[in-house]
Amino acid sequence: MEYAAAKSSICRQCGRYFSPFAPKPGLKLRVREEAPAAPASSSILGKFEDFWKRQRSSVIECFECKRKQQVCGTATSTICPACSAHIDLRDYKVTSGFSRTIRTRGDVHLTGKGDLGSSSVICRSALIEGRLRGNLHCDDTATINFAGKIPGRISARRVIVERKADIHCFRRLKAENIEIKGRMSGEIIAQTVTIQKKGALEGDVTARAITVEKGGMFSGQLVIGRADLMQGELLQEQKPDVERVPESDFSPVAQRPLPAT
Repeated sequence: MEYAAAKSSICRQCGRYFSPFAPKPGLKLRVREEAPAAPASSSILGKFEDFWKRQRSSVIECFECKRKQQVCGTATSTICPACSAHIDLRDYKVTSGFSRTIRTRGDVHLTGKGDLGSSSVICRSALIEGRLRGNLHCDDTATINFAGKIPGRISARRVIVERKADIHCFRRLKAENIEIKGRMSGEIIAQTVTIQKKGALEGDVTARAITVEKGGMFSGQLVIGRADLMQGELLQEQKPDVERVPESDFSPVAQRPLPAT
């Protein structure tokens, strides 16, 4: 303990002088540097998708002259080198009411709260989870996961009706391949129709082949072949045979000599 009036003192360990009443320097706490926060999984996924789009290229077809060309995956639009027509390549996600015409070589996602009232929708692929009022044409796949009525016409290379779907199509549905996992009613024209387990189809079907798995159900009129095939076309043209004159069964009779007169 030092004297109260002392101006200075000496350290018993190192021998240095110091002022006992000098303010002590503040303690410096070592602040632990926090590591930078890891980016969210969504941002990582977004970066991966952007990288994948840069590396990916696709072949598209012009809406007007049908000429095909190769474009980069990150492009949002292009111009046809043959007819100079504008080609939209954007993806559309409909989350509310939307009534404008869509014509794109990208994808269309109609969410559960979306209401697509466009008279015509042309796209590469579509996921239908909300209300569709107009016509839909997909170059690739149309996936339907919706319960309700579809007043428009649907055409695609492949149509998938998911298990939770329960749709009633007022107009004809055309596709190359149709897979029904849920419930559907309407008229179908396709190459092949597959009704999977717990799937149900009610309506008229015109197809080259139909498969109903165990547990599936089909009710309606079925036509295997072409829809416009007439009964007369089923018969092969047959040329009429030339009528042959039947040969006489009688052998030639020898001439008898006339009696002398």
